[in-house]
Amino acid sequence: MTPQLQMAIKLLQLSQLELMDTIHQELEQNPALEESMELADEKERGDETPNVEDIPSLAPSLTEVSIEEKIHEDHVDWSNYIDEYNTPGRINFETERKDTPSFESFLSKKESLEDHLLWQLMMTAPTAEEERIGSVIIGNINNDGYLEAETEDLLQAALCDMDAMNAMLSRIQAFDPVGVGARDLKECLLIQTKRLGLENSIVHRIISDHLHQLQNKNYKLIAKALKAKIDDVLLAINIIKDLEPKPGREFNEEEPFYIVPDIYVYKVEEDFVIMMNDEDMPRLQLNSYYQNAMKQKEPIQAHVKTYLKDKIRSAAWLIRSIHQRQKTIYRVMESILHFQREFFEKGILHLKPMVLRDVAEHISMHESTISRVTTNKYAHTPQGIFELKYFFNSSIKSFDGDAVSSASVQDHIRHLIDDENPKKPYSDEKISDVLKDKLNIDIARRTVAKYRENMKILSSSKRKQY
Repeated sequence: MTPQLQMAIKLLQLSQLELMDTIHQELEQNPALEESMELADEKERGDETPNVEDIPSLAPSLTEVSIEEKIHEDHVDWSNYIDEYNTPGRINFETERKDTPSFESFLSKKESLEDHLLWQLMMTAPTAEEERIGSVIIGNINNDGYLEAETEDLLQAALCDMDAMNAMLSRIQAFDPVGVGARDLKECLLIQTKRLGLENSIVHRIISDHLHQLQNKNYKLIAKALKAKIDDVLLAINIIKDLEPKPGREFNEEEPFYIVPDIYVYKVEEDFVIMMNDEDMPRLQLNSYYQNAMKQKEPIQAHVKTYLKDKIRSAAWLIRSIHQRQKTIYRVMESILHFQREFFEKGILHLKPMVLRDVAEHISMHESTISRVTTNKYAHTPQGIFELKYFFNSSIKSFDGDAVSSASVQDHIRHLIDDENPKKPYSDEKISDVLKDKLNIDIARRTVAKYRENMKILSSSKRKQY
């Protein structure tokens, strides 16, 4: 594989954000590459990439990169090479200059759970020994607010006895957020009930002795064991549902993952229009200083000339590869729209079964190329934002011989569960029968169970409400 082909394949499988990082990194490292500041009209700049076939010396080596072929380099006329990539066209992308700092620049760092607990510890005016023990305990509390380390390890790290350790742990468990410092879910919930003054209530007894039955919703068994009325048990369970199983949740430091669509699909009248997301894509061009350096007639030292050639070649390859990437993604999206038009018009229930081979054969590309294109690429459609891989799914046969998309079947299952009677939820077997009777879909009970678990939906016994 040539370096140019390797770069094309690398850029093809990058997401939009990763591509921007790669471009900015190349702009920093390659002096022959620069971002054009001109915002000329698209028509004045020309809407087509220059035709390299008109330049005989460049035609063999500068033909458009194809992901399916290998590129062979011959001797290059560098003056013509520069002219080729100095001509602005569709390989350049405009972006709005944003010189003002972003809103995020003014935000302070979010306080972590550890910082919050250490601040409370210091507010209690601890001795040097207490500060050491408390710091060890707080340092072993995870992001959910639970103490993970074993007691022996804590004693060894804090260099203290068991009484001092237990006293400090009790102090930390009284800190905010309520339930922090617990060693398991039961202890976490019991700490919260204690803070609510429910130590001797039925709520405390259910958490202490019947947490497993509560998980399985065996409410009648709990009522029988506690010799209590079922209404009192249900009232206590409603209180338990309002407790926080992860006290450290509000201090979660994980950054949100923002999806930047690579493609926008709009419906205009009776047709769909595909637009590539080039909003923040910089317009790339070769640096004029290096262009003139290669064009001048004065002799250049061999190592300098080699350096210039390498940087110009790398910059030109990047520009060409970005153009090829955008063109390939556009063609794949165009093919997906061809096969899944009903989805874009009517929604998920009309998604058809489709595999990579279908698109590969339609646009004459290899399946591996389609796989790279659809990885970490997102499309903004009239039905929402979807990863391109979402449109490729297996099929399930119906009794009339037609194939149904597995994604649409999952959506049918979700709608059935949303509309079910919460007091008598559908079992997996019942859902299978409903799909067969109403929608003529041939699906086994175990397949329903697999789809339900994939959608993170509980079983019927755990969905049941009293």
